[in-house]
Amino acid sequence: MPDVNFLLILPELILAIFGMLILVADLIWREKGHNALAWLTLLGFALAFAATISIWGASVALFAGMYVVDLFSTFFKLLATITGILITLVSMDYLRGRTPYRGDFFALFTFAILAMVMMASSASLLMIYLSIEFLSYMSYLLTGFLREDKKSNEAAIKYFLYGAITSAVMLYGLSLLYGISGSLNLNDIARAFASSVDPTTRVVALASTALVIAGLGFKISLVPFHQWAPDVYEGAPTPITAFLSVGSKAVGFAVLLRVALIALPAFQSNWAQLLAVISIITMTLGNLVALRQTNVKRMLAYSSIAQAGYILIGLVALNLKGASPFAGLNGILIYLFAYLFTNLGAFICVIAIENATGIVEISQYAGLVKRAPLVAALFVIFFLSLAGIPPTAGFIGKFFVFGAALREGYLFLAAVAVVNSVISVFYYFSVVRQAFFEEAKDATPIRIAPAVTFSLVVSAAMVLLVAVWPEPLLNLAAWSMAMVK
Repeated sequence: MPDVNFLLILPELILAIFGMLILVADLIWREKGHNALAWLTLLGFALAFAATISIWGASVALFAGMYVVDLFSTFFKLLATITGILITLVSMDYLRGRTPYRGDFFALFTFAILAMVMMASSASLLMIYLSIEFLSYMSYLLTGFLREDKKSNEAAIKYFLYGAITSAVMLYGLSLLYGISGSLNLNDIARAFASSVDPTTRVVALASTALVIAGLGFKISLVPFHQWAPDVYEGAPTPITAFLSVGSKAVGFAVLLRVALIALPAFQSNWAQLLAVISIITMTLGNLVALRQTNVKRMLAYSSIAQAGYILIGLVALNLKGASPFAGLNGILIYLFAYLFTNLGAFICVIAIENATGIVEISQYAGLVKRAPLVAALFVIFFLSLAGIPPTAGFIGKFFVFGAALREGYLFLAAVAVVNSVISVFYYFSVVRQAFFEEAKDATPIRIAPAVTFSLVVSAAMVLLVAVWPEPLLNLAAWSMAMVK
């Protein structure tokens, strides 16, 4: 029924309507309504979050099977709307004085969250490509949004050039999948491969899979498709850097999981081996290069690359047979939920300091505990979580992902992951050492905006809550695995 379809895509409708409403309101209010526009954006995300909760449990294919509403997509829609709320809160103070076009920013950001939501529900090759391109265009514009900032402009150009190349590569891979299966629908593609024993079909399918992984690897910042990340993370407005490190990465994994598990299960042994190699290289390169960074945004960029390598372990070690808690897929979902609050929290700390002082170099964090004690203390919590040290959400995520690798016999992969986790402690706590054990050159207290403080406290609370009471998240991940049941 049409009315049922509209209810099932209510989060998407709300985000689309509010994105256009923000544009119209900006034209009407001009310079007087910037704060109101931010609150209007928050209202849109809150309503979209509520609408997502209201459709929890639905499992329906829409629009000739191109779009699905299921527990898996709903999980990522929750992540998307939460990301939107937290980023909007910290953007309100950050944008003040940096750009007069805040209405444009909030409208573009709303559409970016809409693109995330659409990616999570895409179930055909065409819809996957269109939604990824939608998110990419919004991300390019947001990266270069500070028009008078040369670094922001340079970051946007680099991001666009890398994105255009990988988009073409991925499109070619998708076209090959369509050509050998005769369908755009992921389920139909799986049936075509399951019934075919033609060796030529197998070779072309493997080649197309590699090309699709290359395209999605760009969004997830997997090595060797990561080159854009450090420069873009450094040059983009810091709230957008936080968004790229969490939002686009999360839905990139959503699409990769749906394609791998729905369309390509016949080739699991092949793509698992390829992803295992990529995972090892990604986490190792990310951590080793992060050790040498002096800019905190670049350091977190390489940290984000390494985190993608950890998350990928869950897909490599996937095994949905039986009732083991270490199935791989649930580990990925748990890790992504934990990573959302952990990495956003770390970036919000950076935003709080940068907004008040302009500081982005690690050496300039000296004596931070005296200037902003709350931020310094929360930095420790977020870095503990990123390193996977208990009692934090990051430890819970790594426990289930690494546990899946051990269960499936990927001992070398698990060992490399553990060693890399130890390496990460050194660069995370180089910031902590500066903040707590070095003398401040400037002892002036740092003022933190109330909205930023609220976002920090919420993020830190979730990082600790997941660690001490993980059952709700474990249940949420288990329900969301229904996509492949």
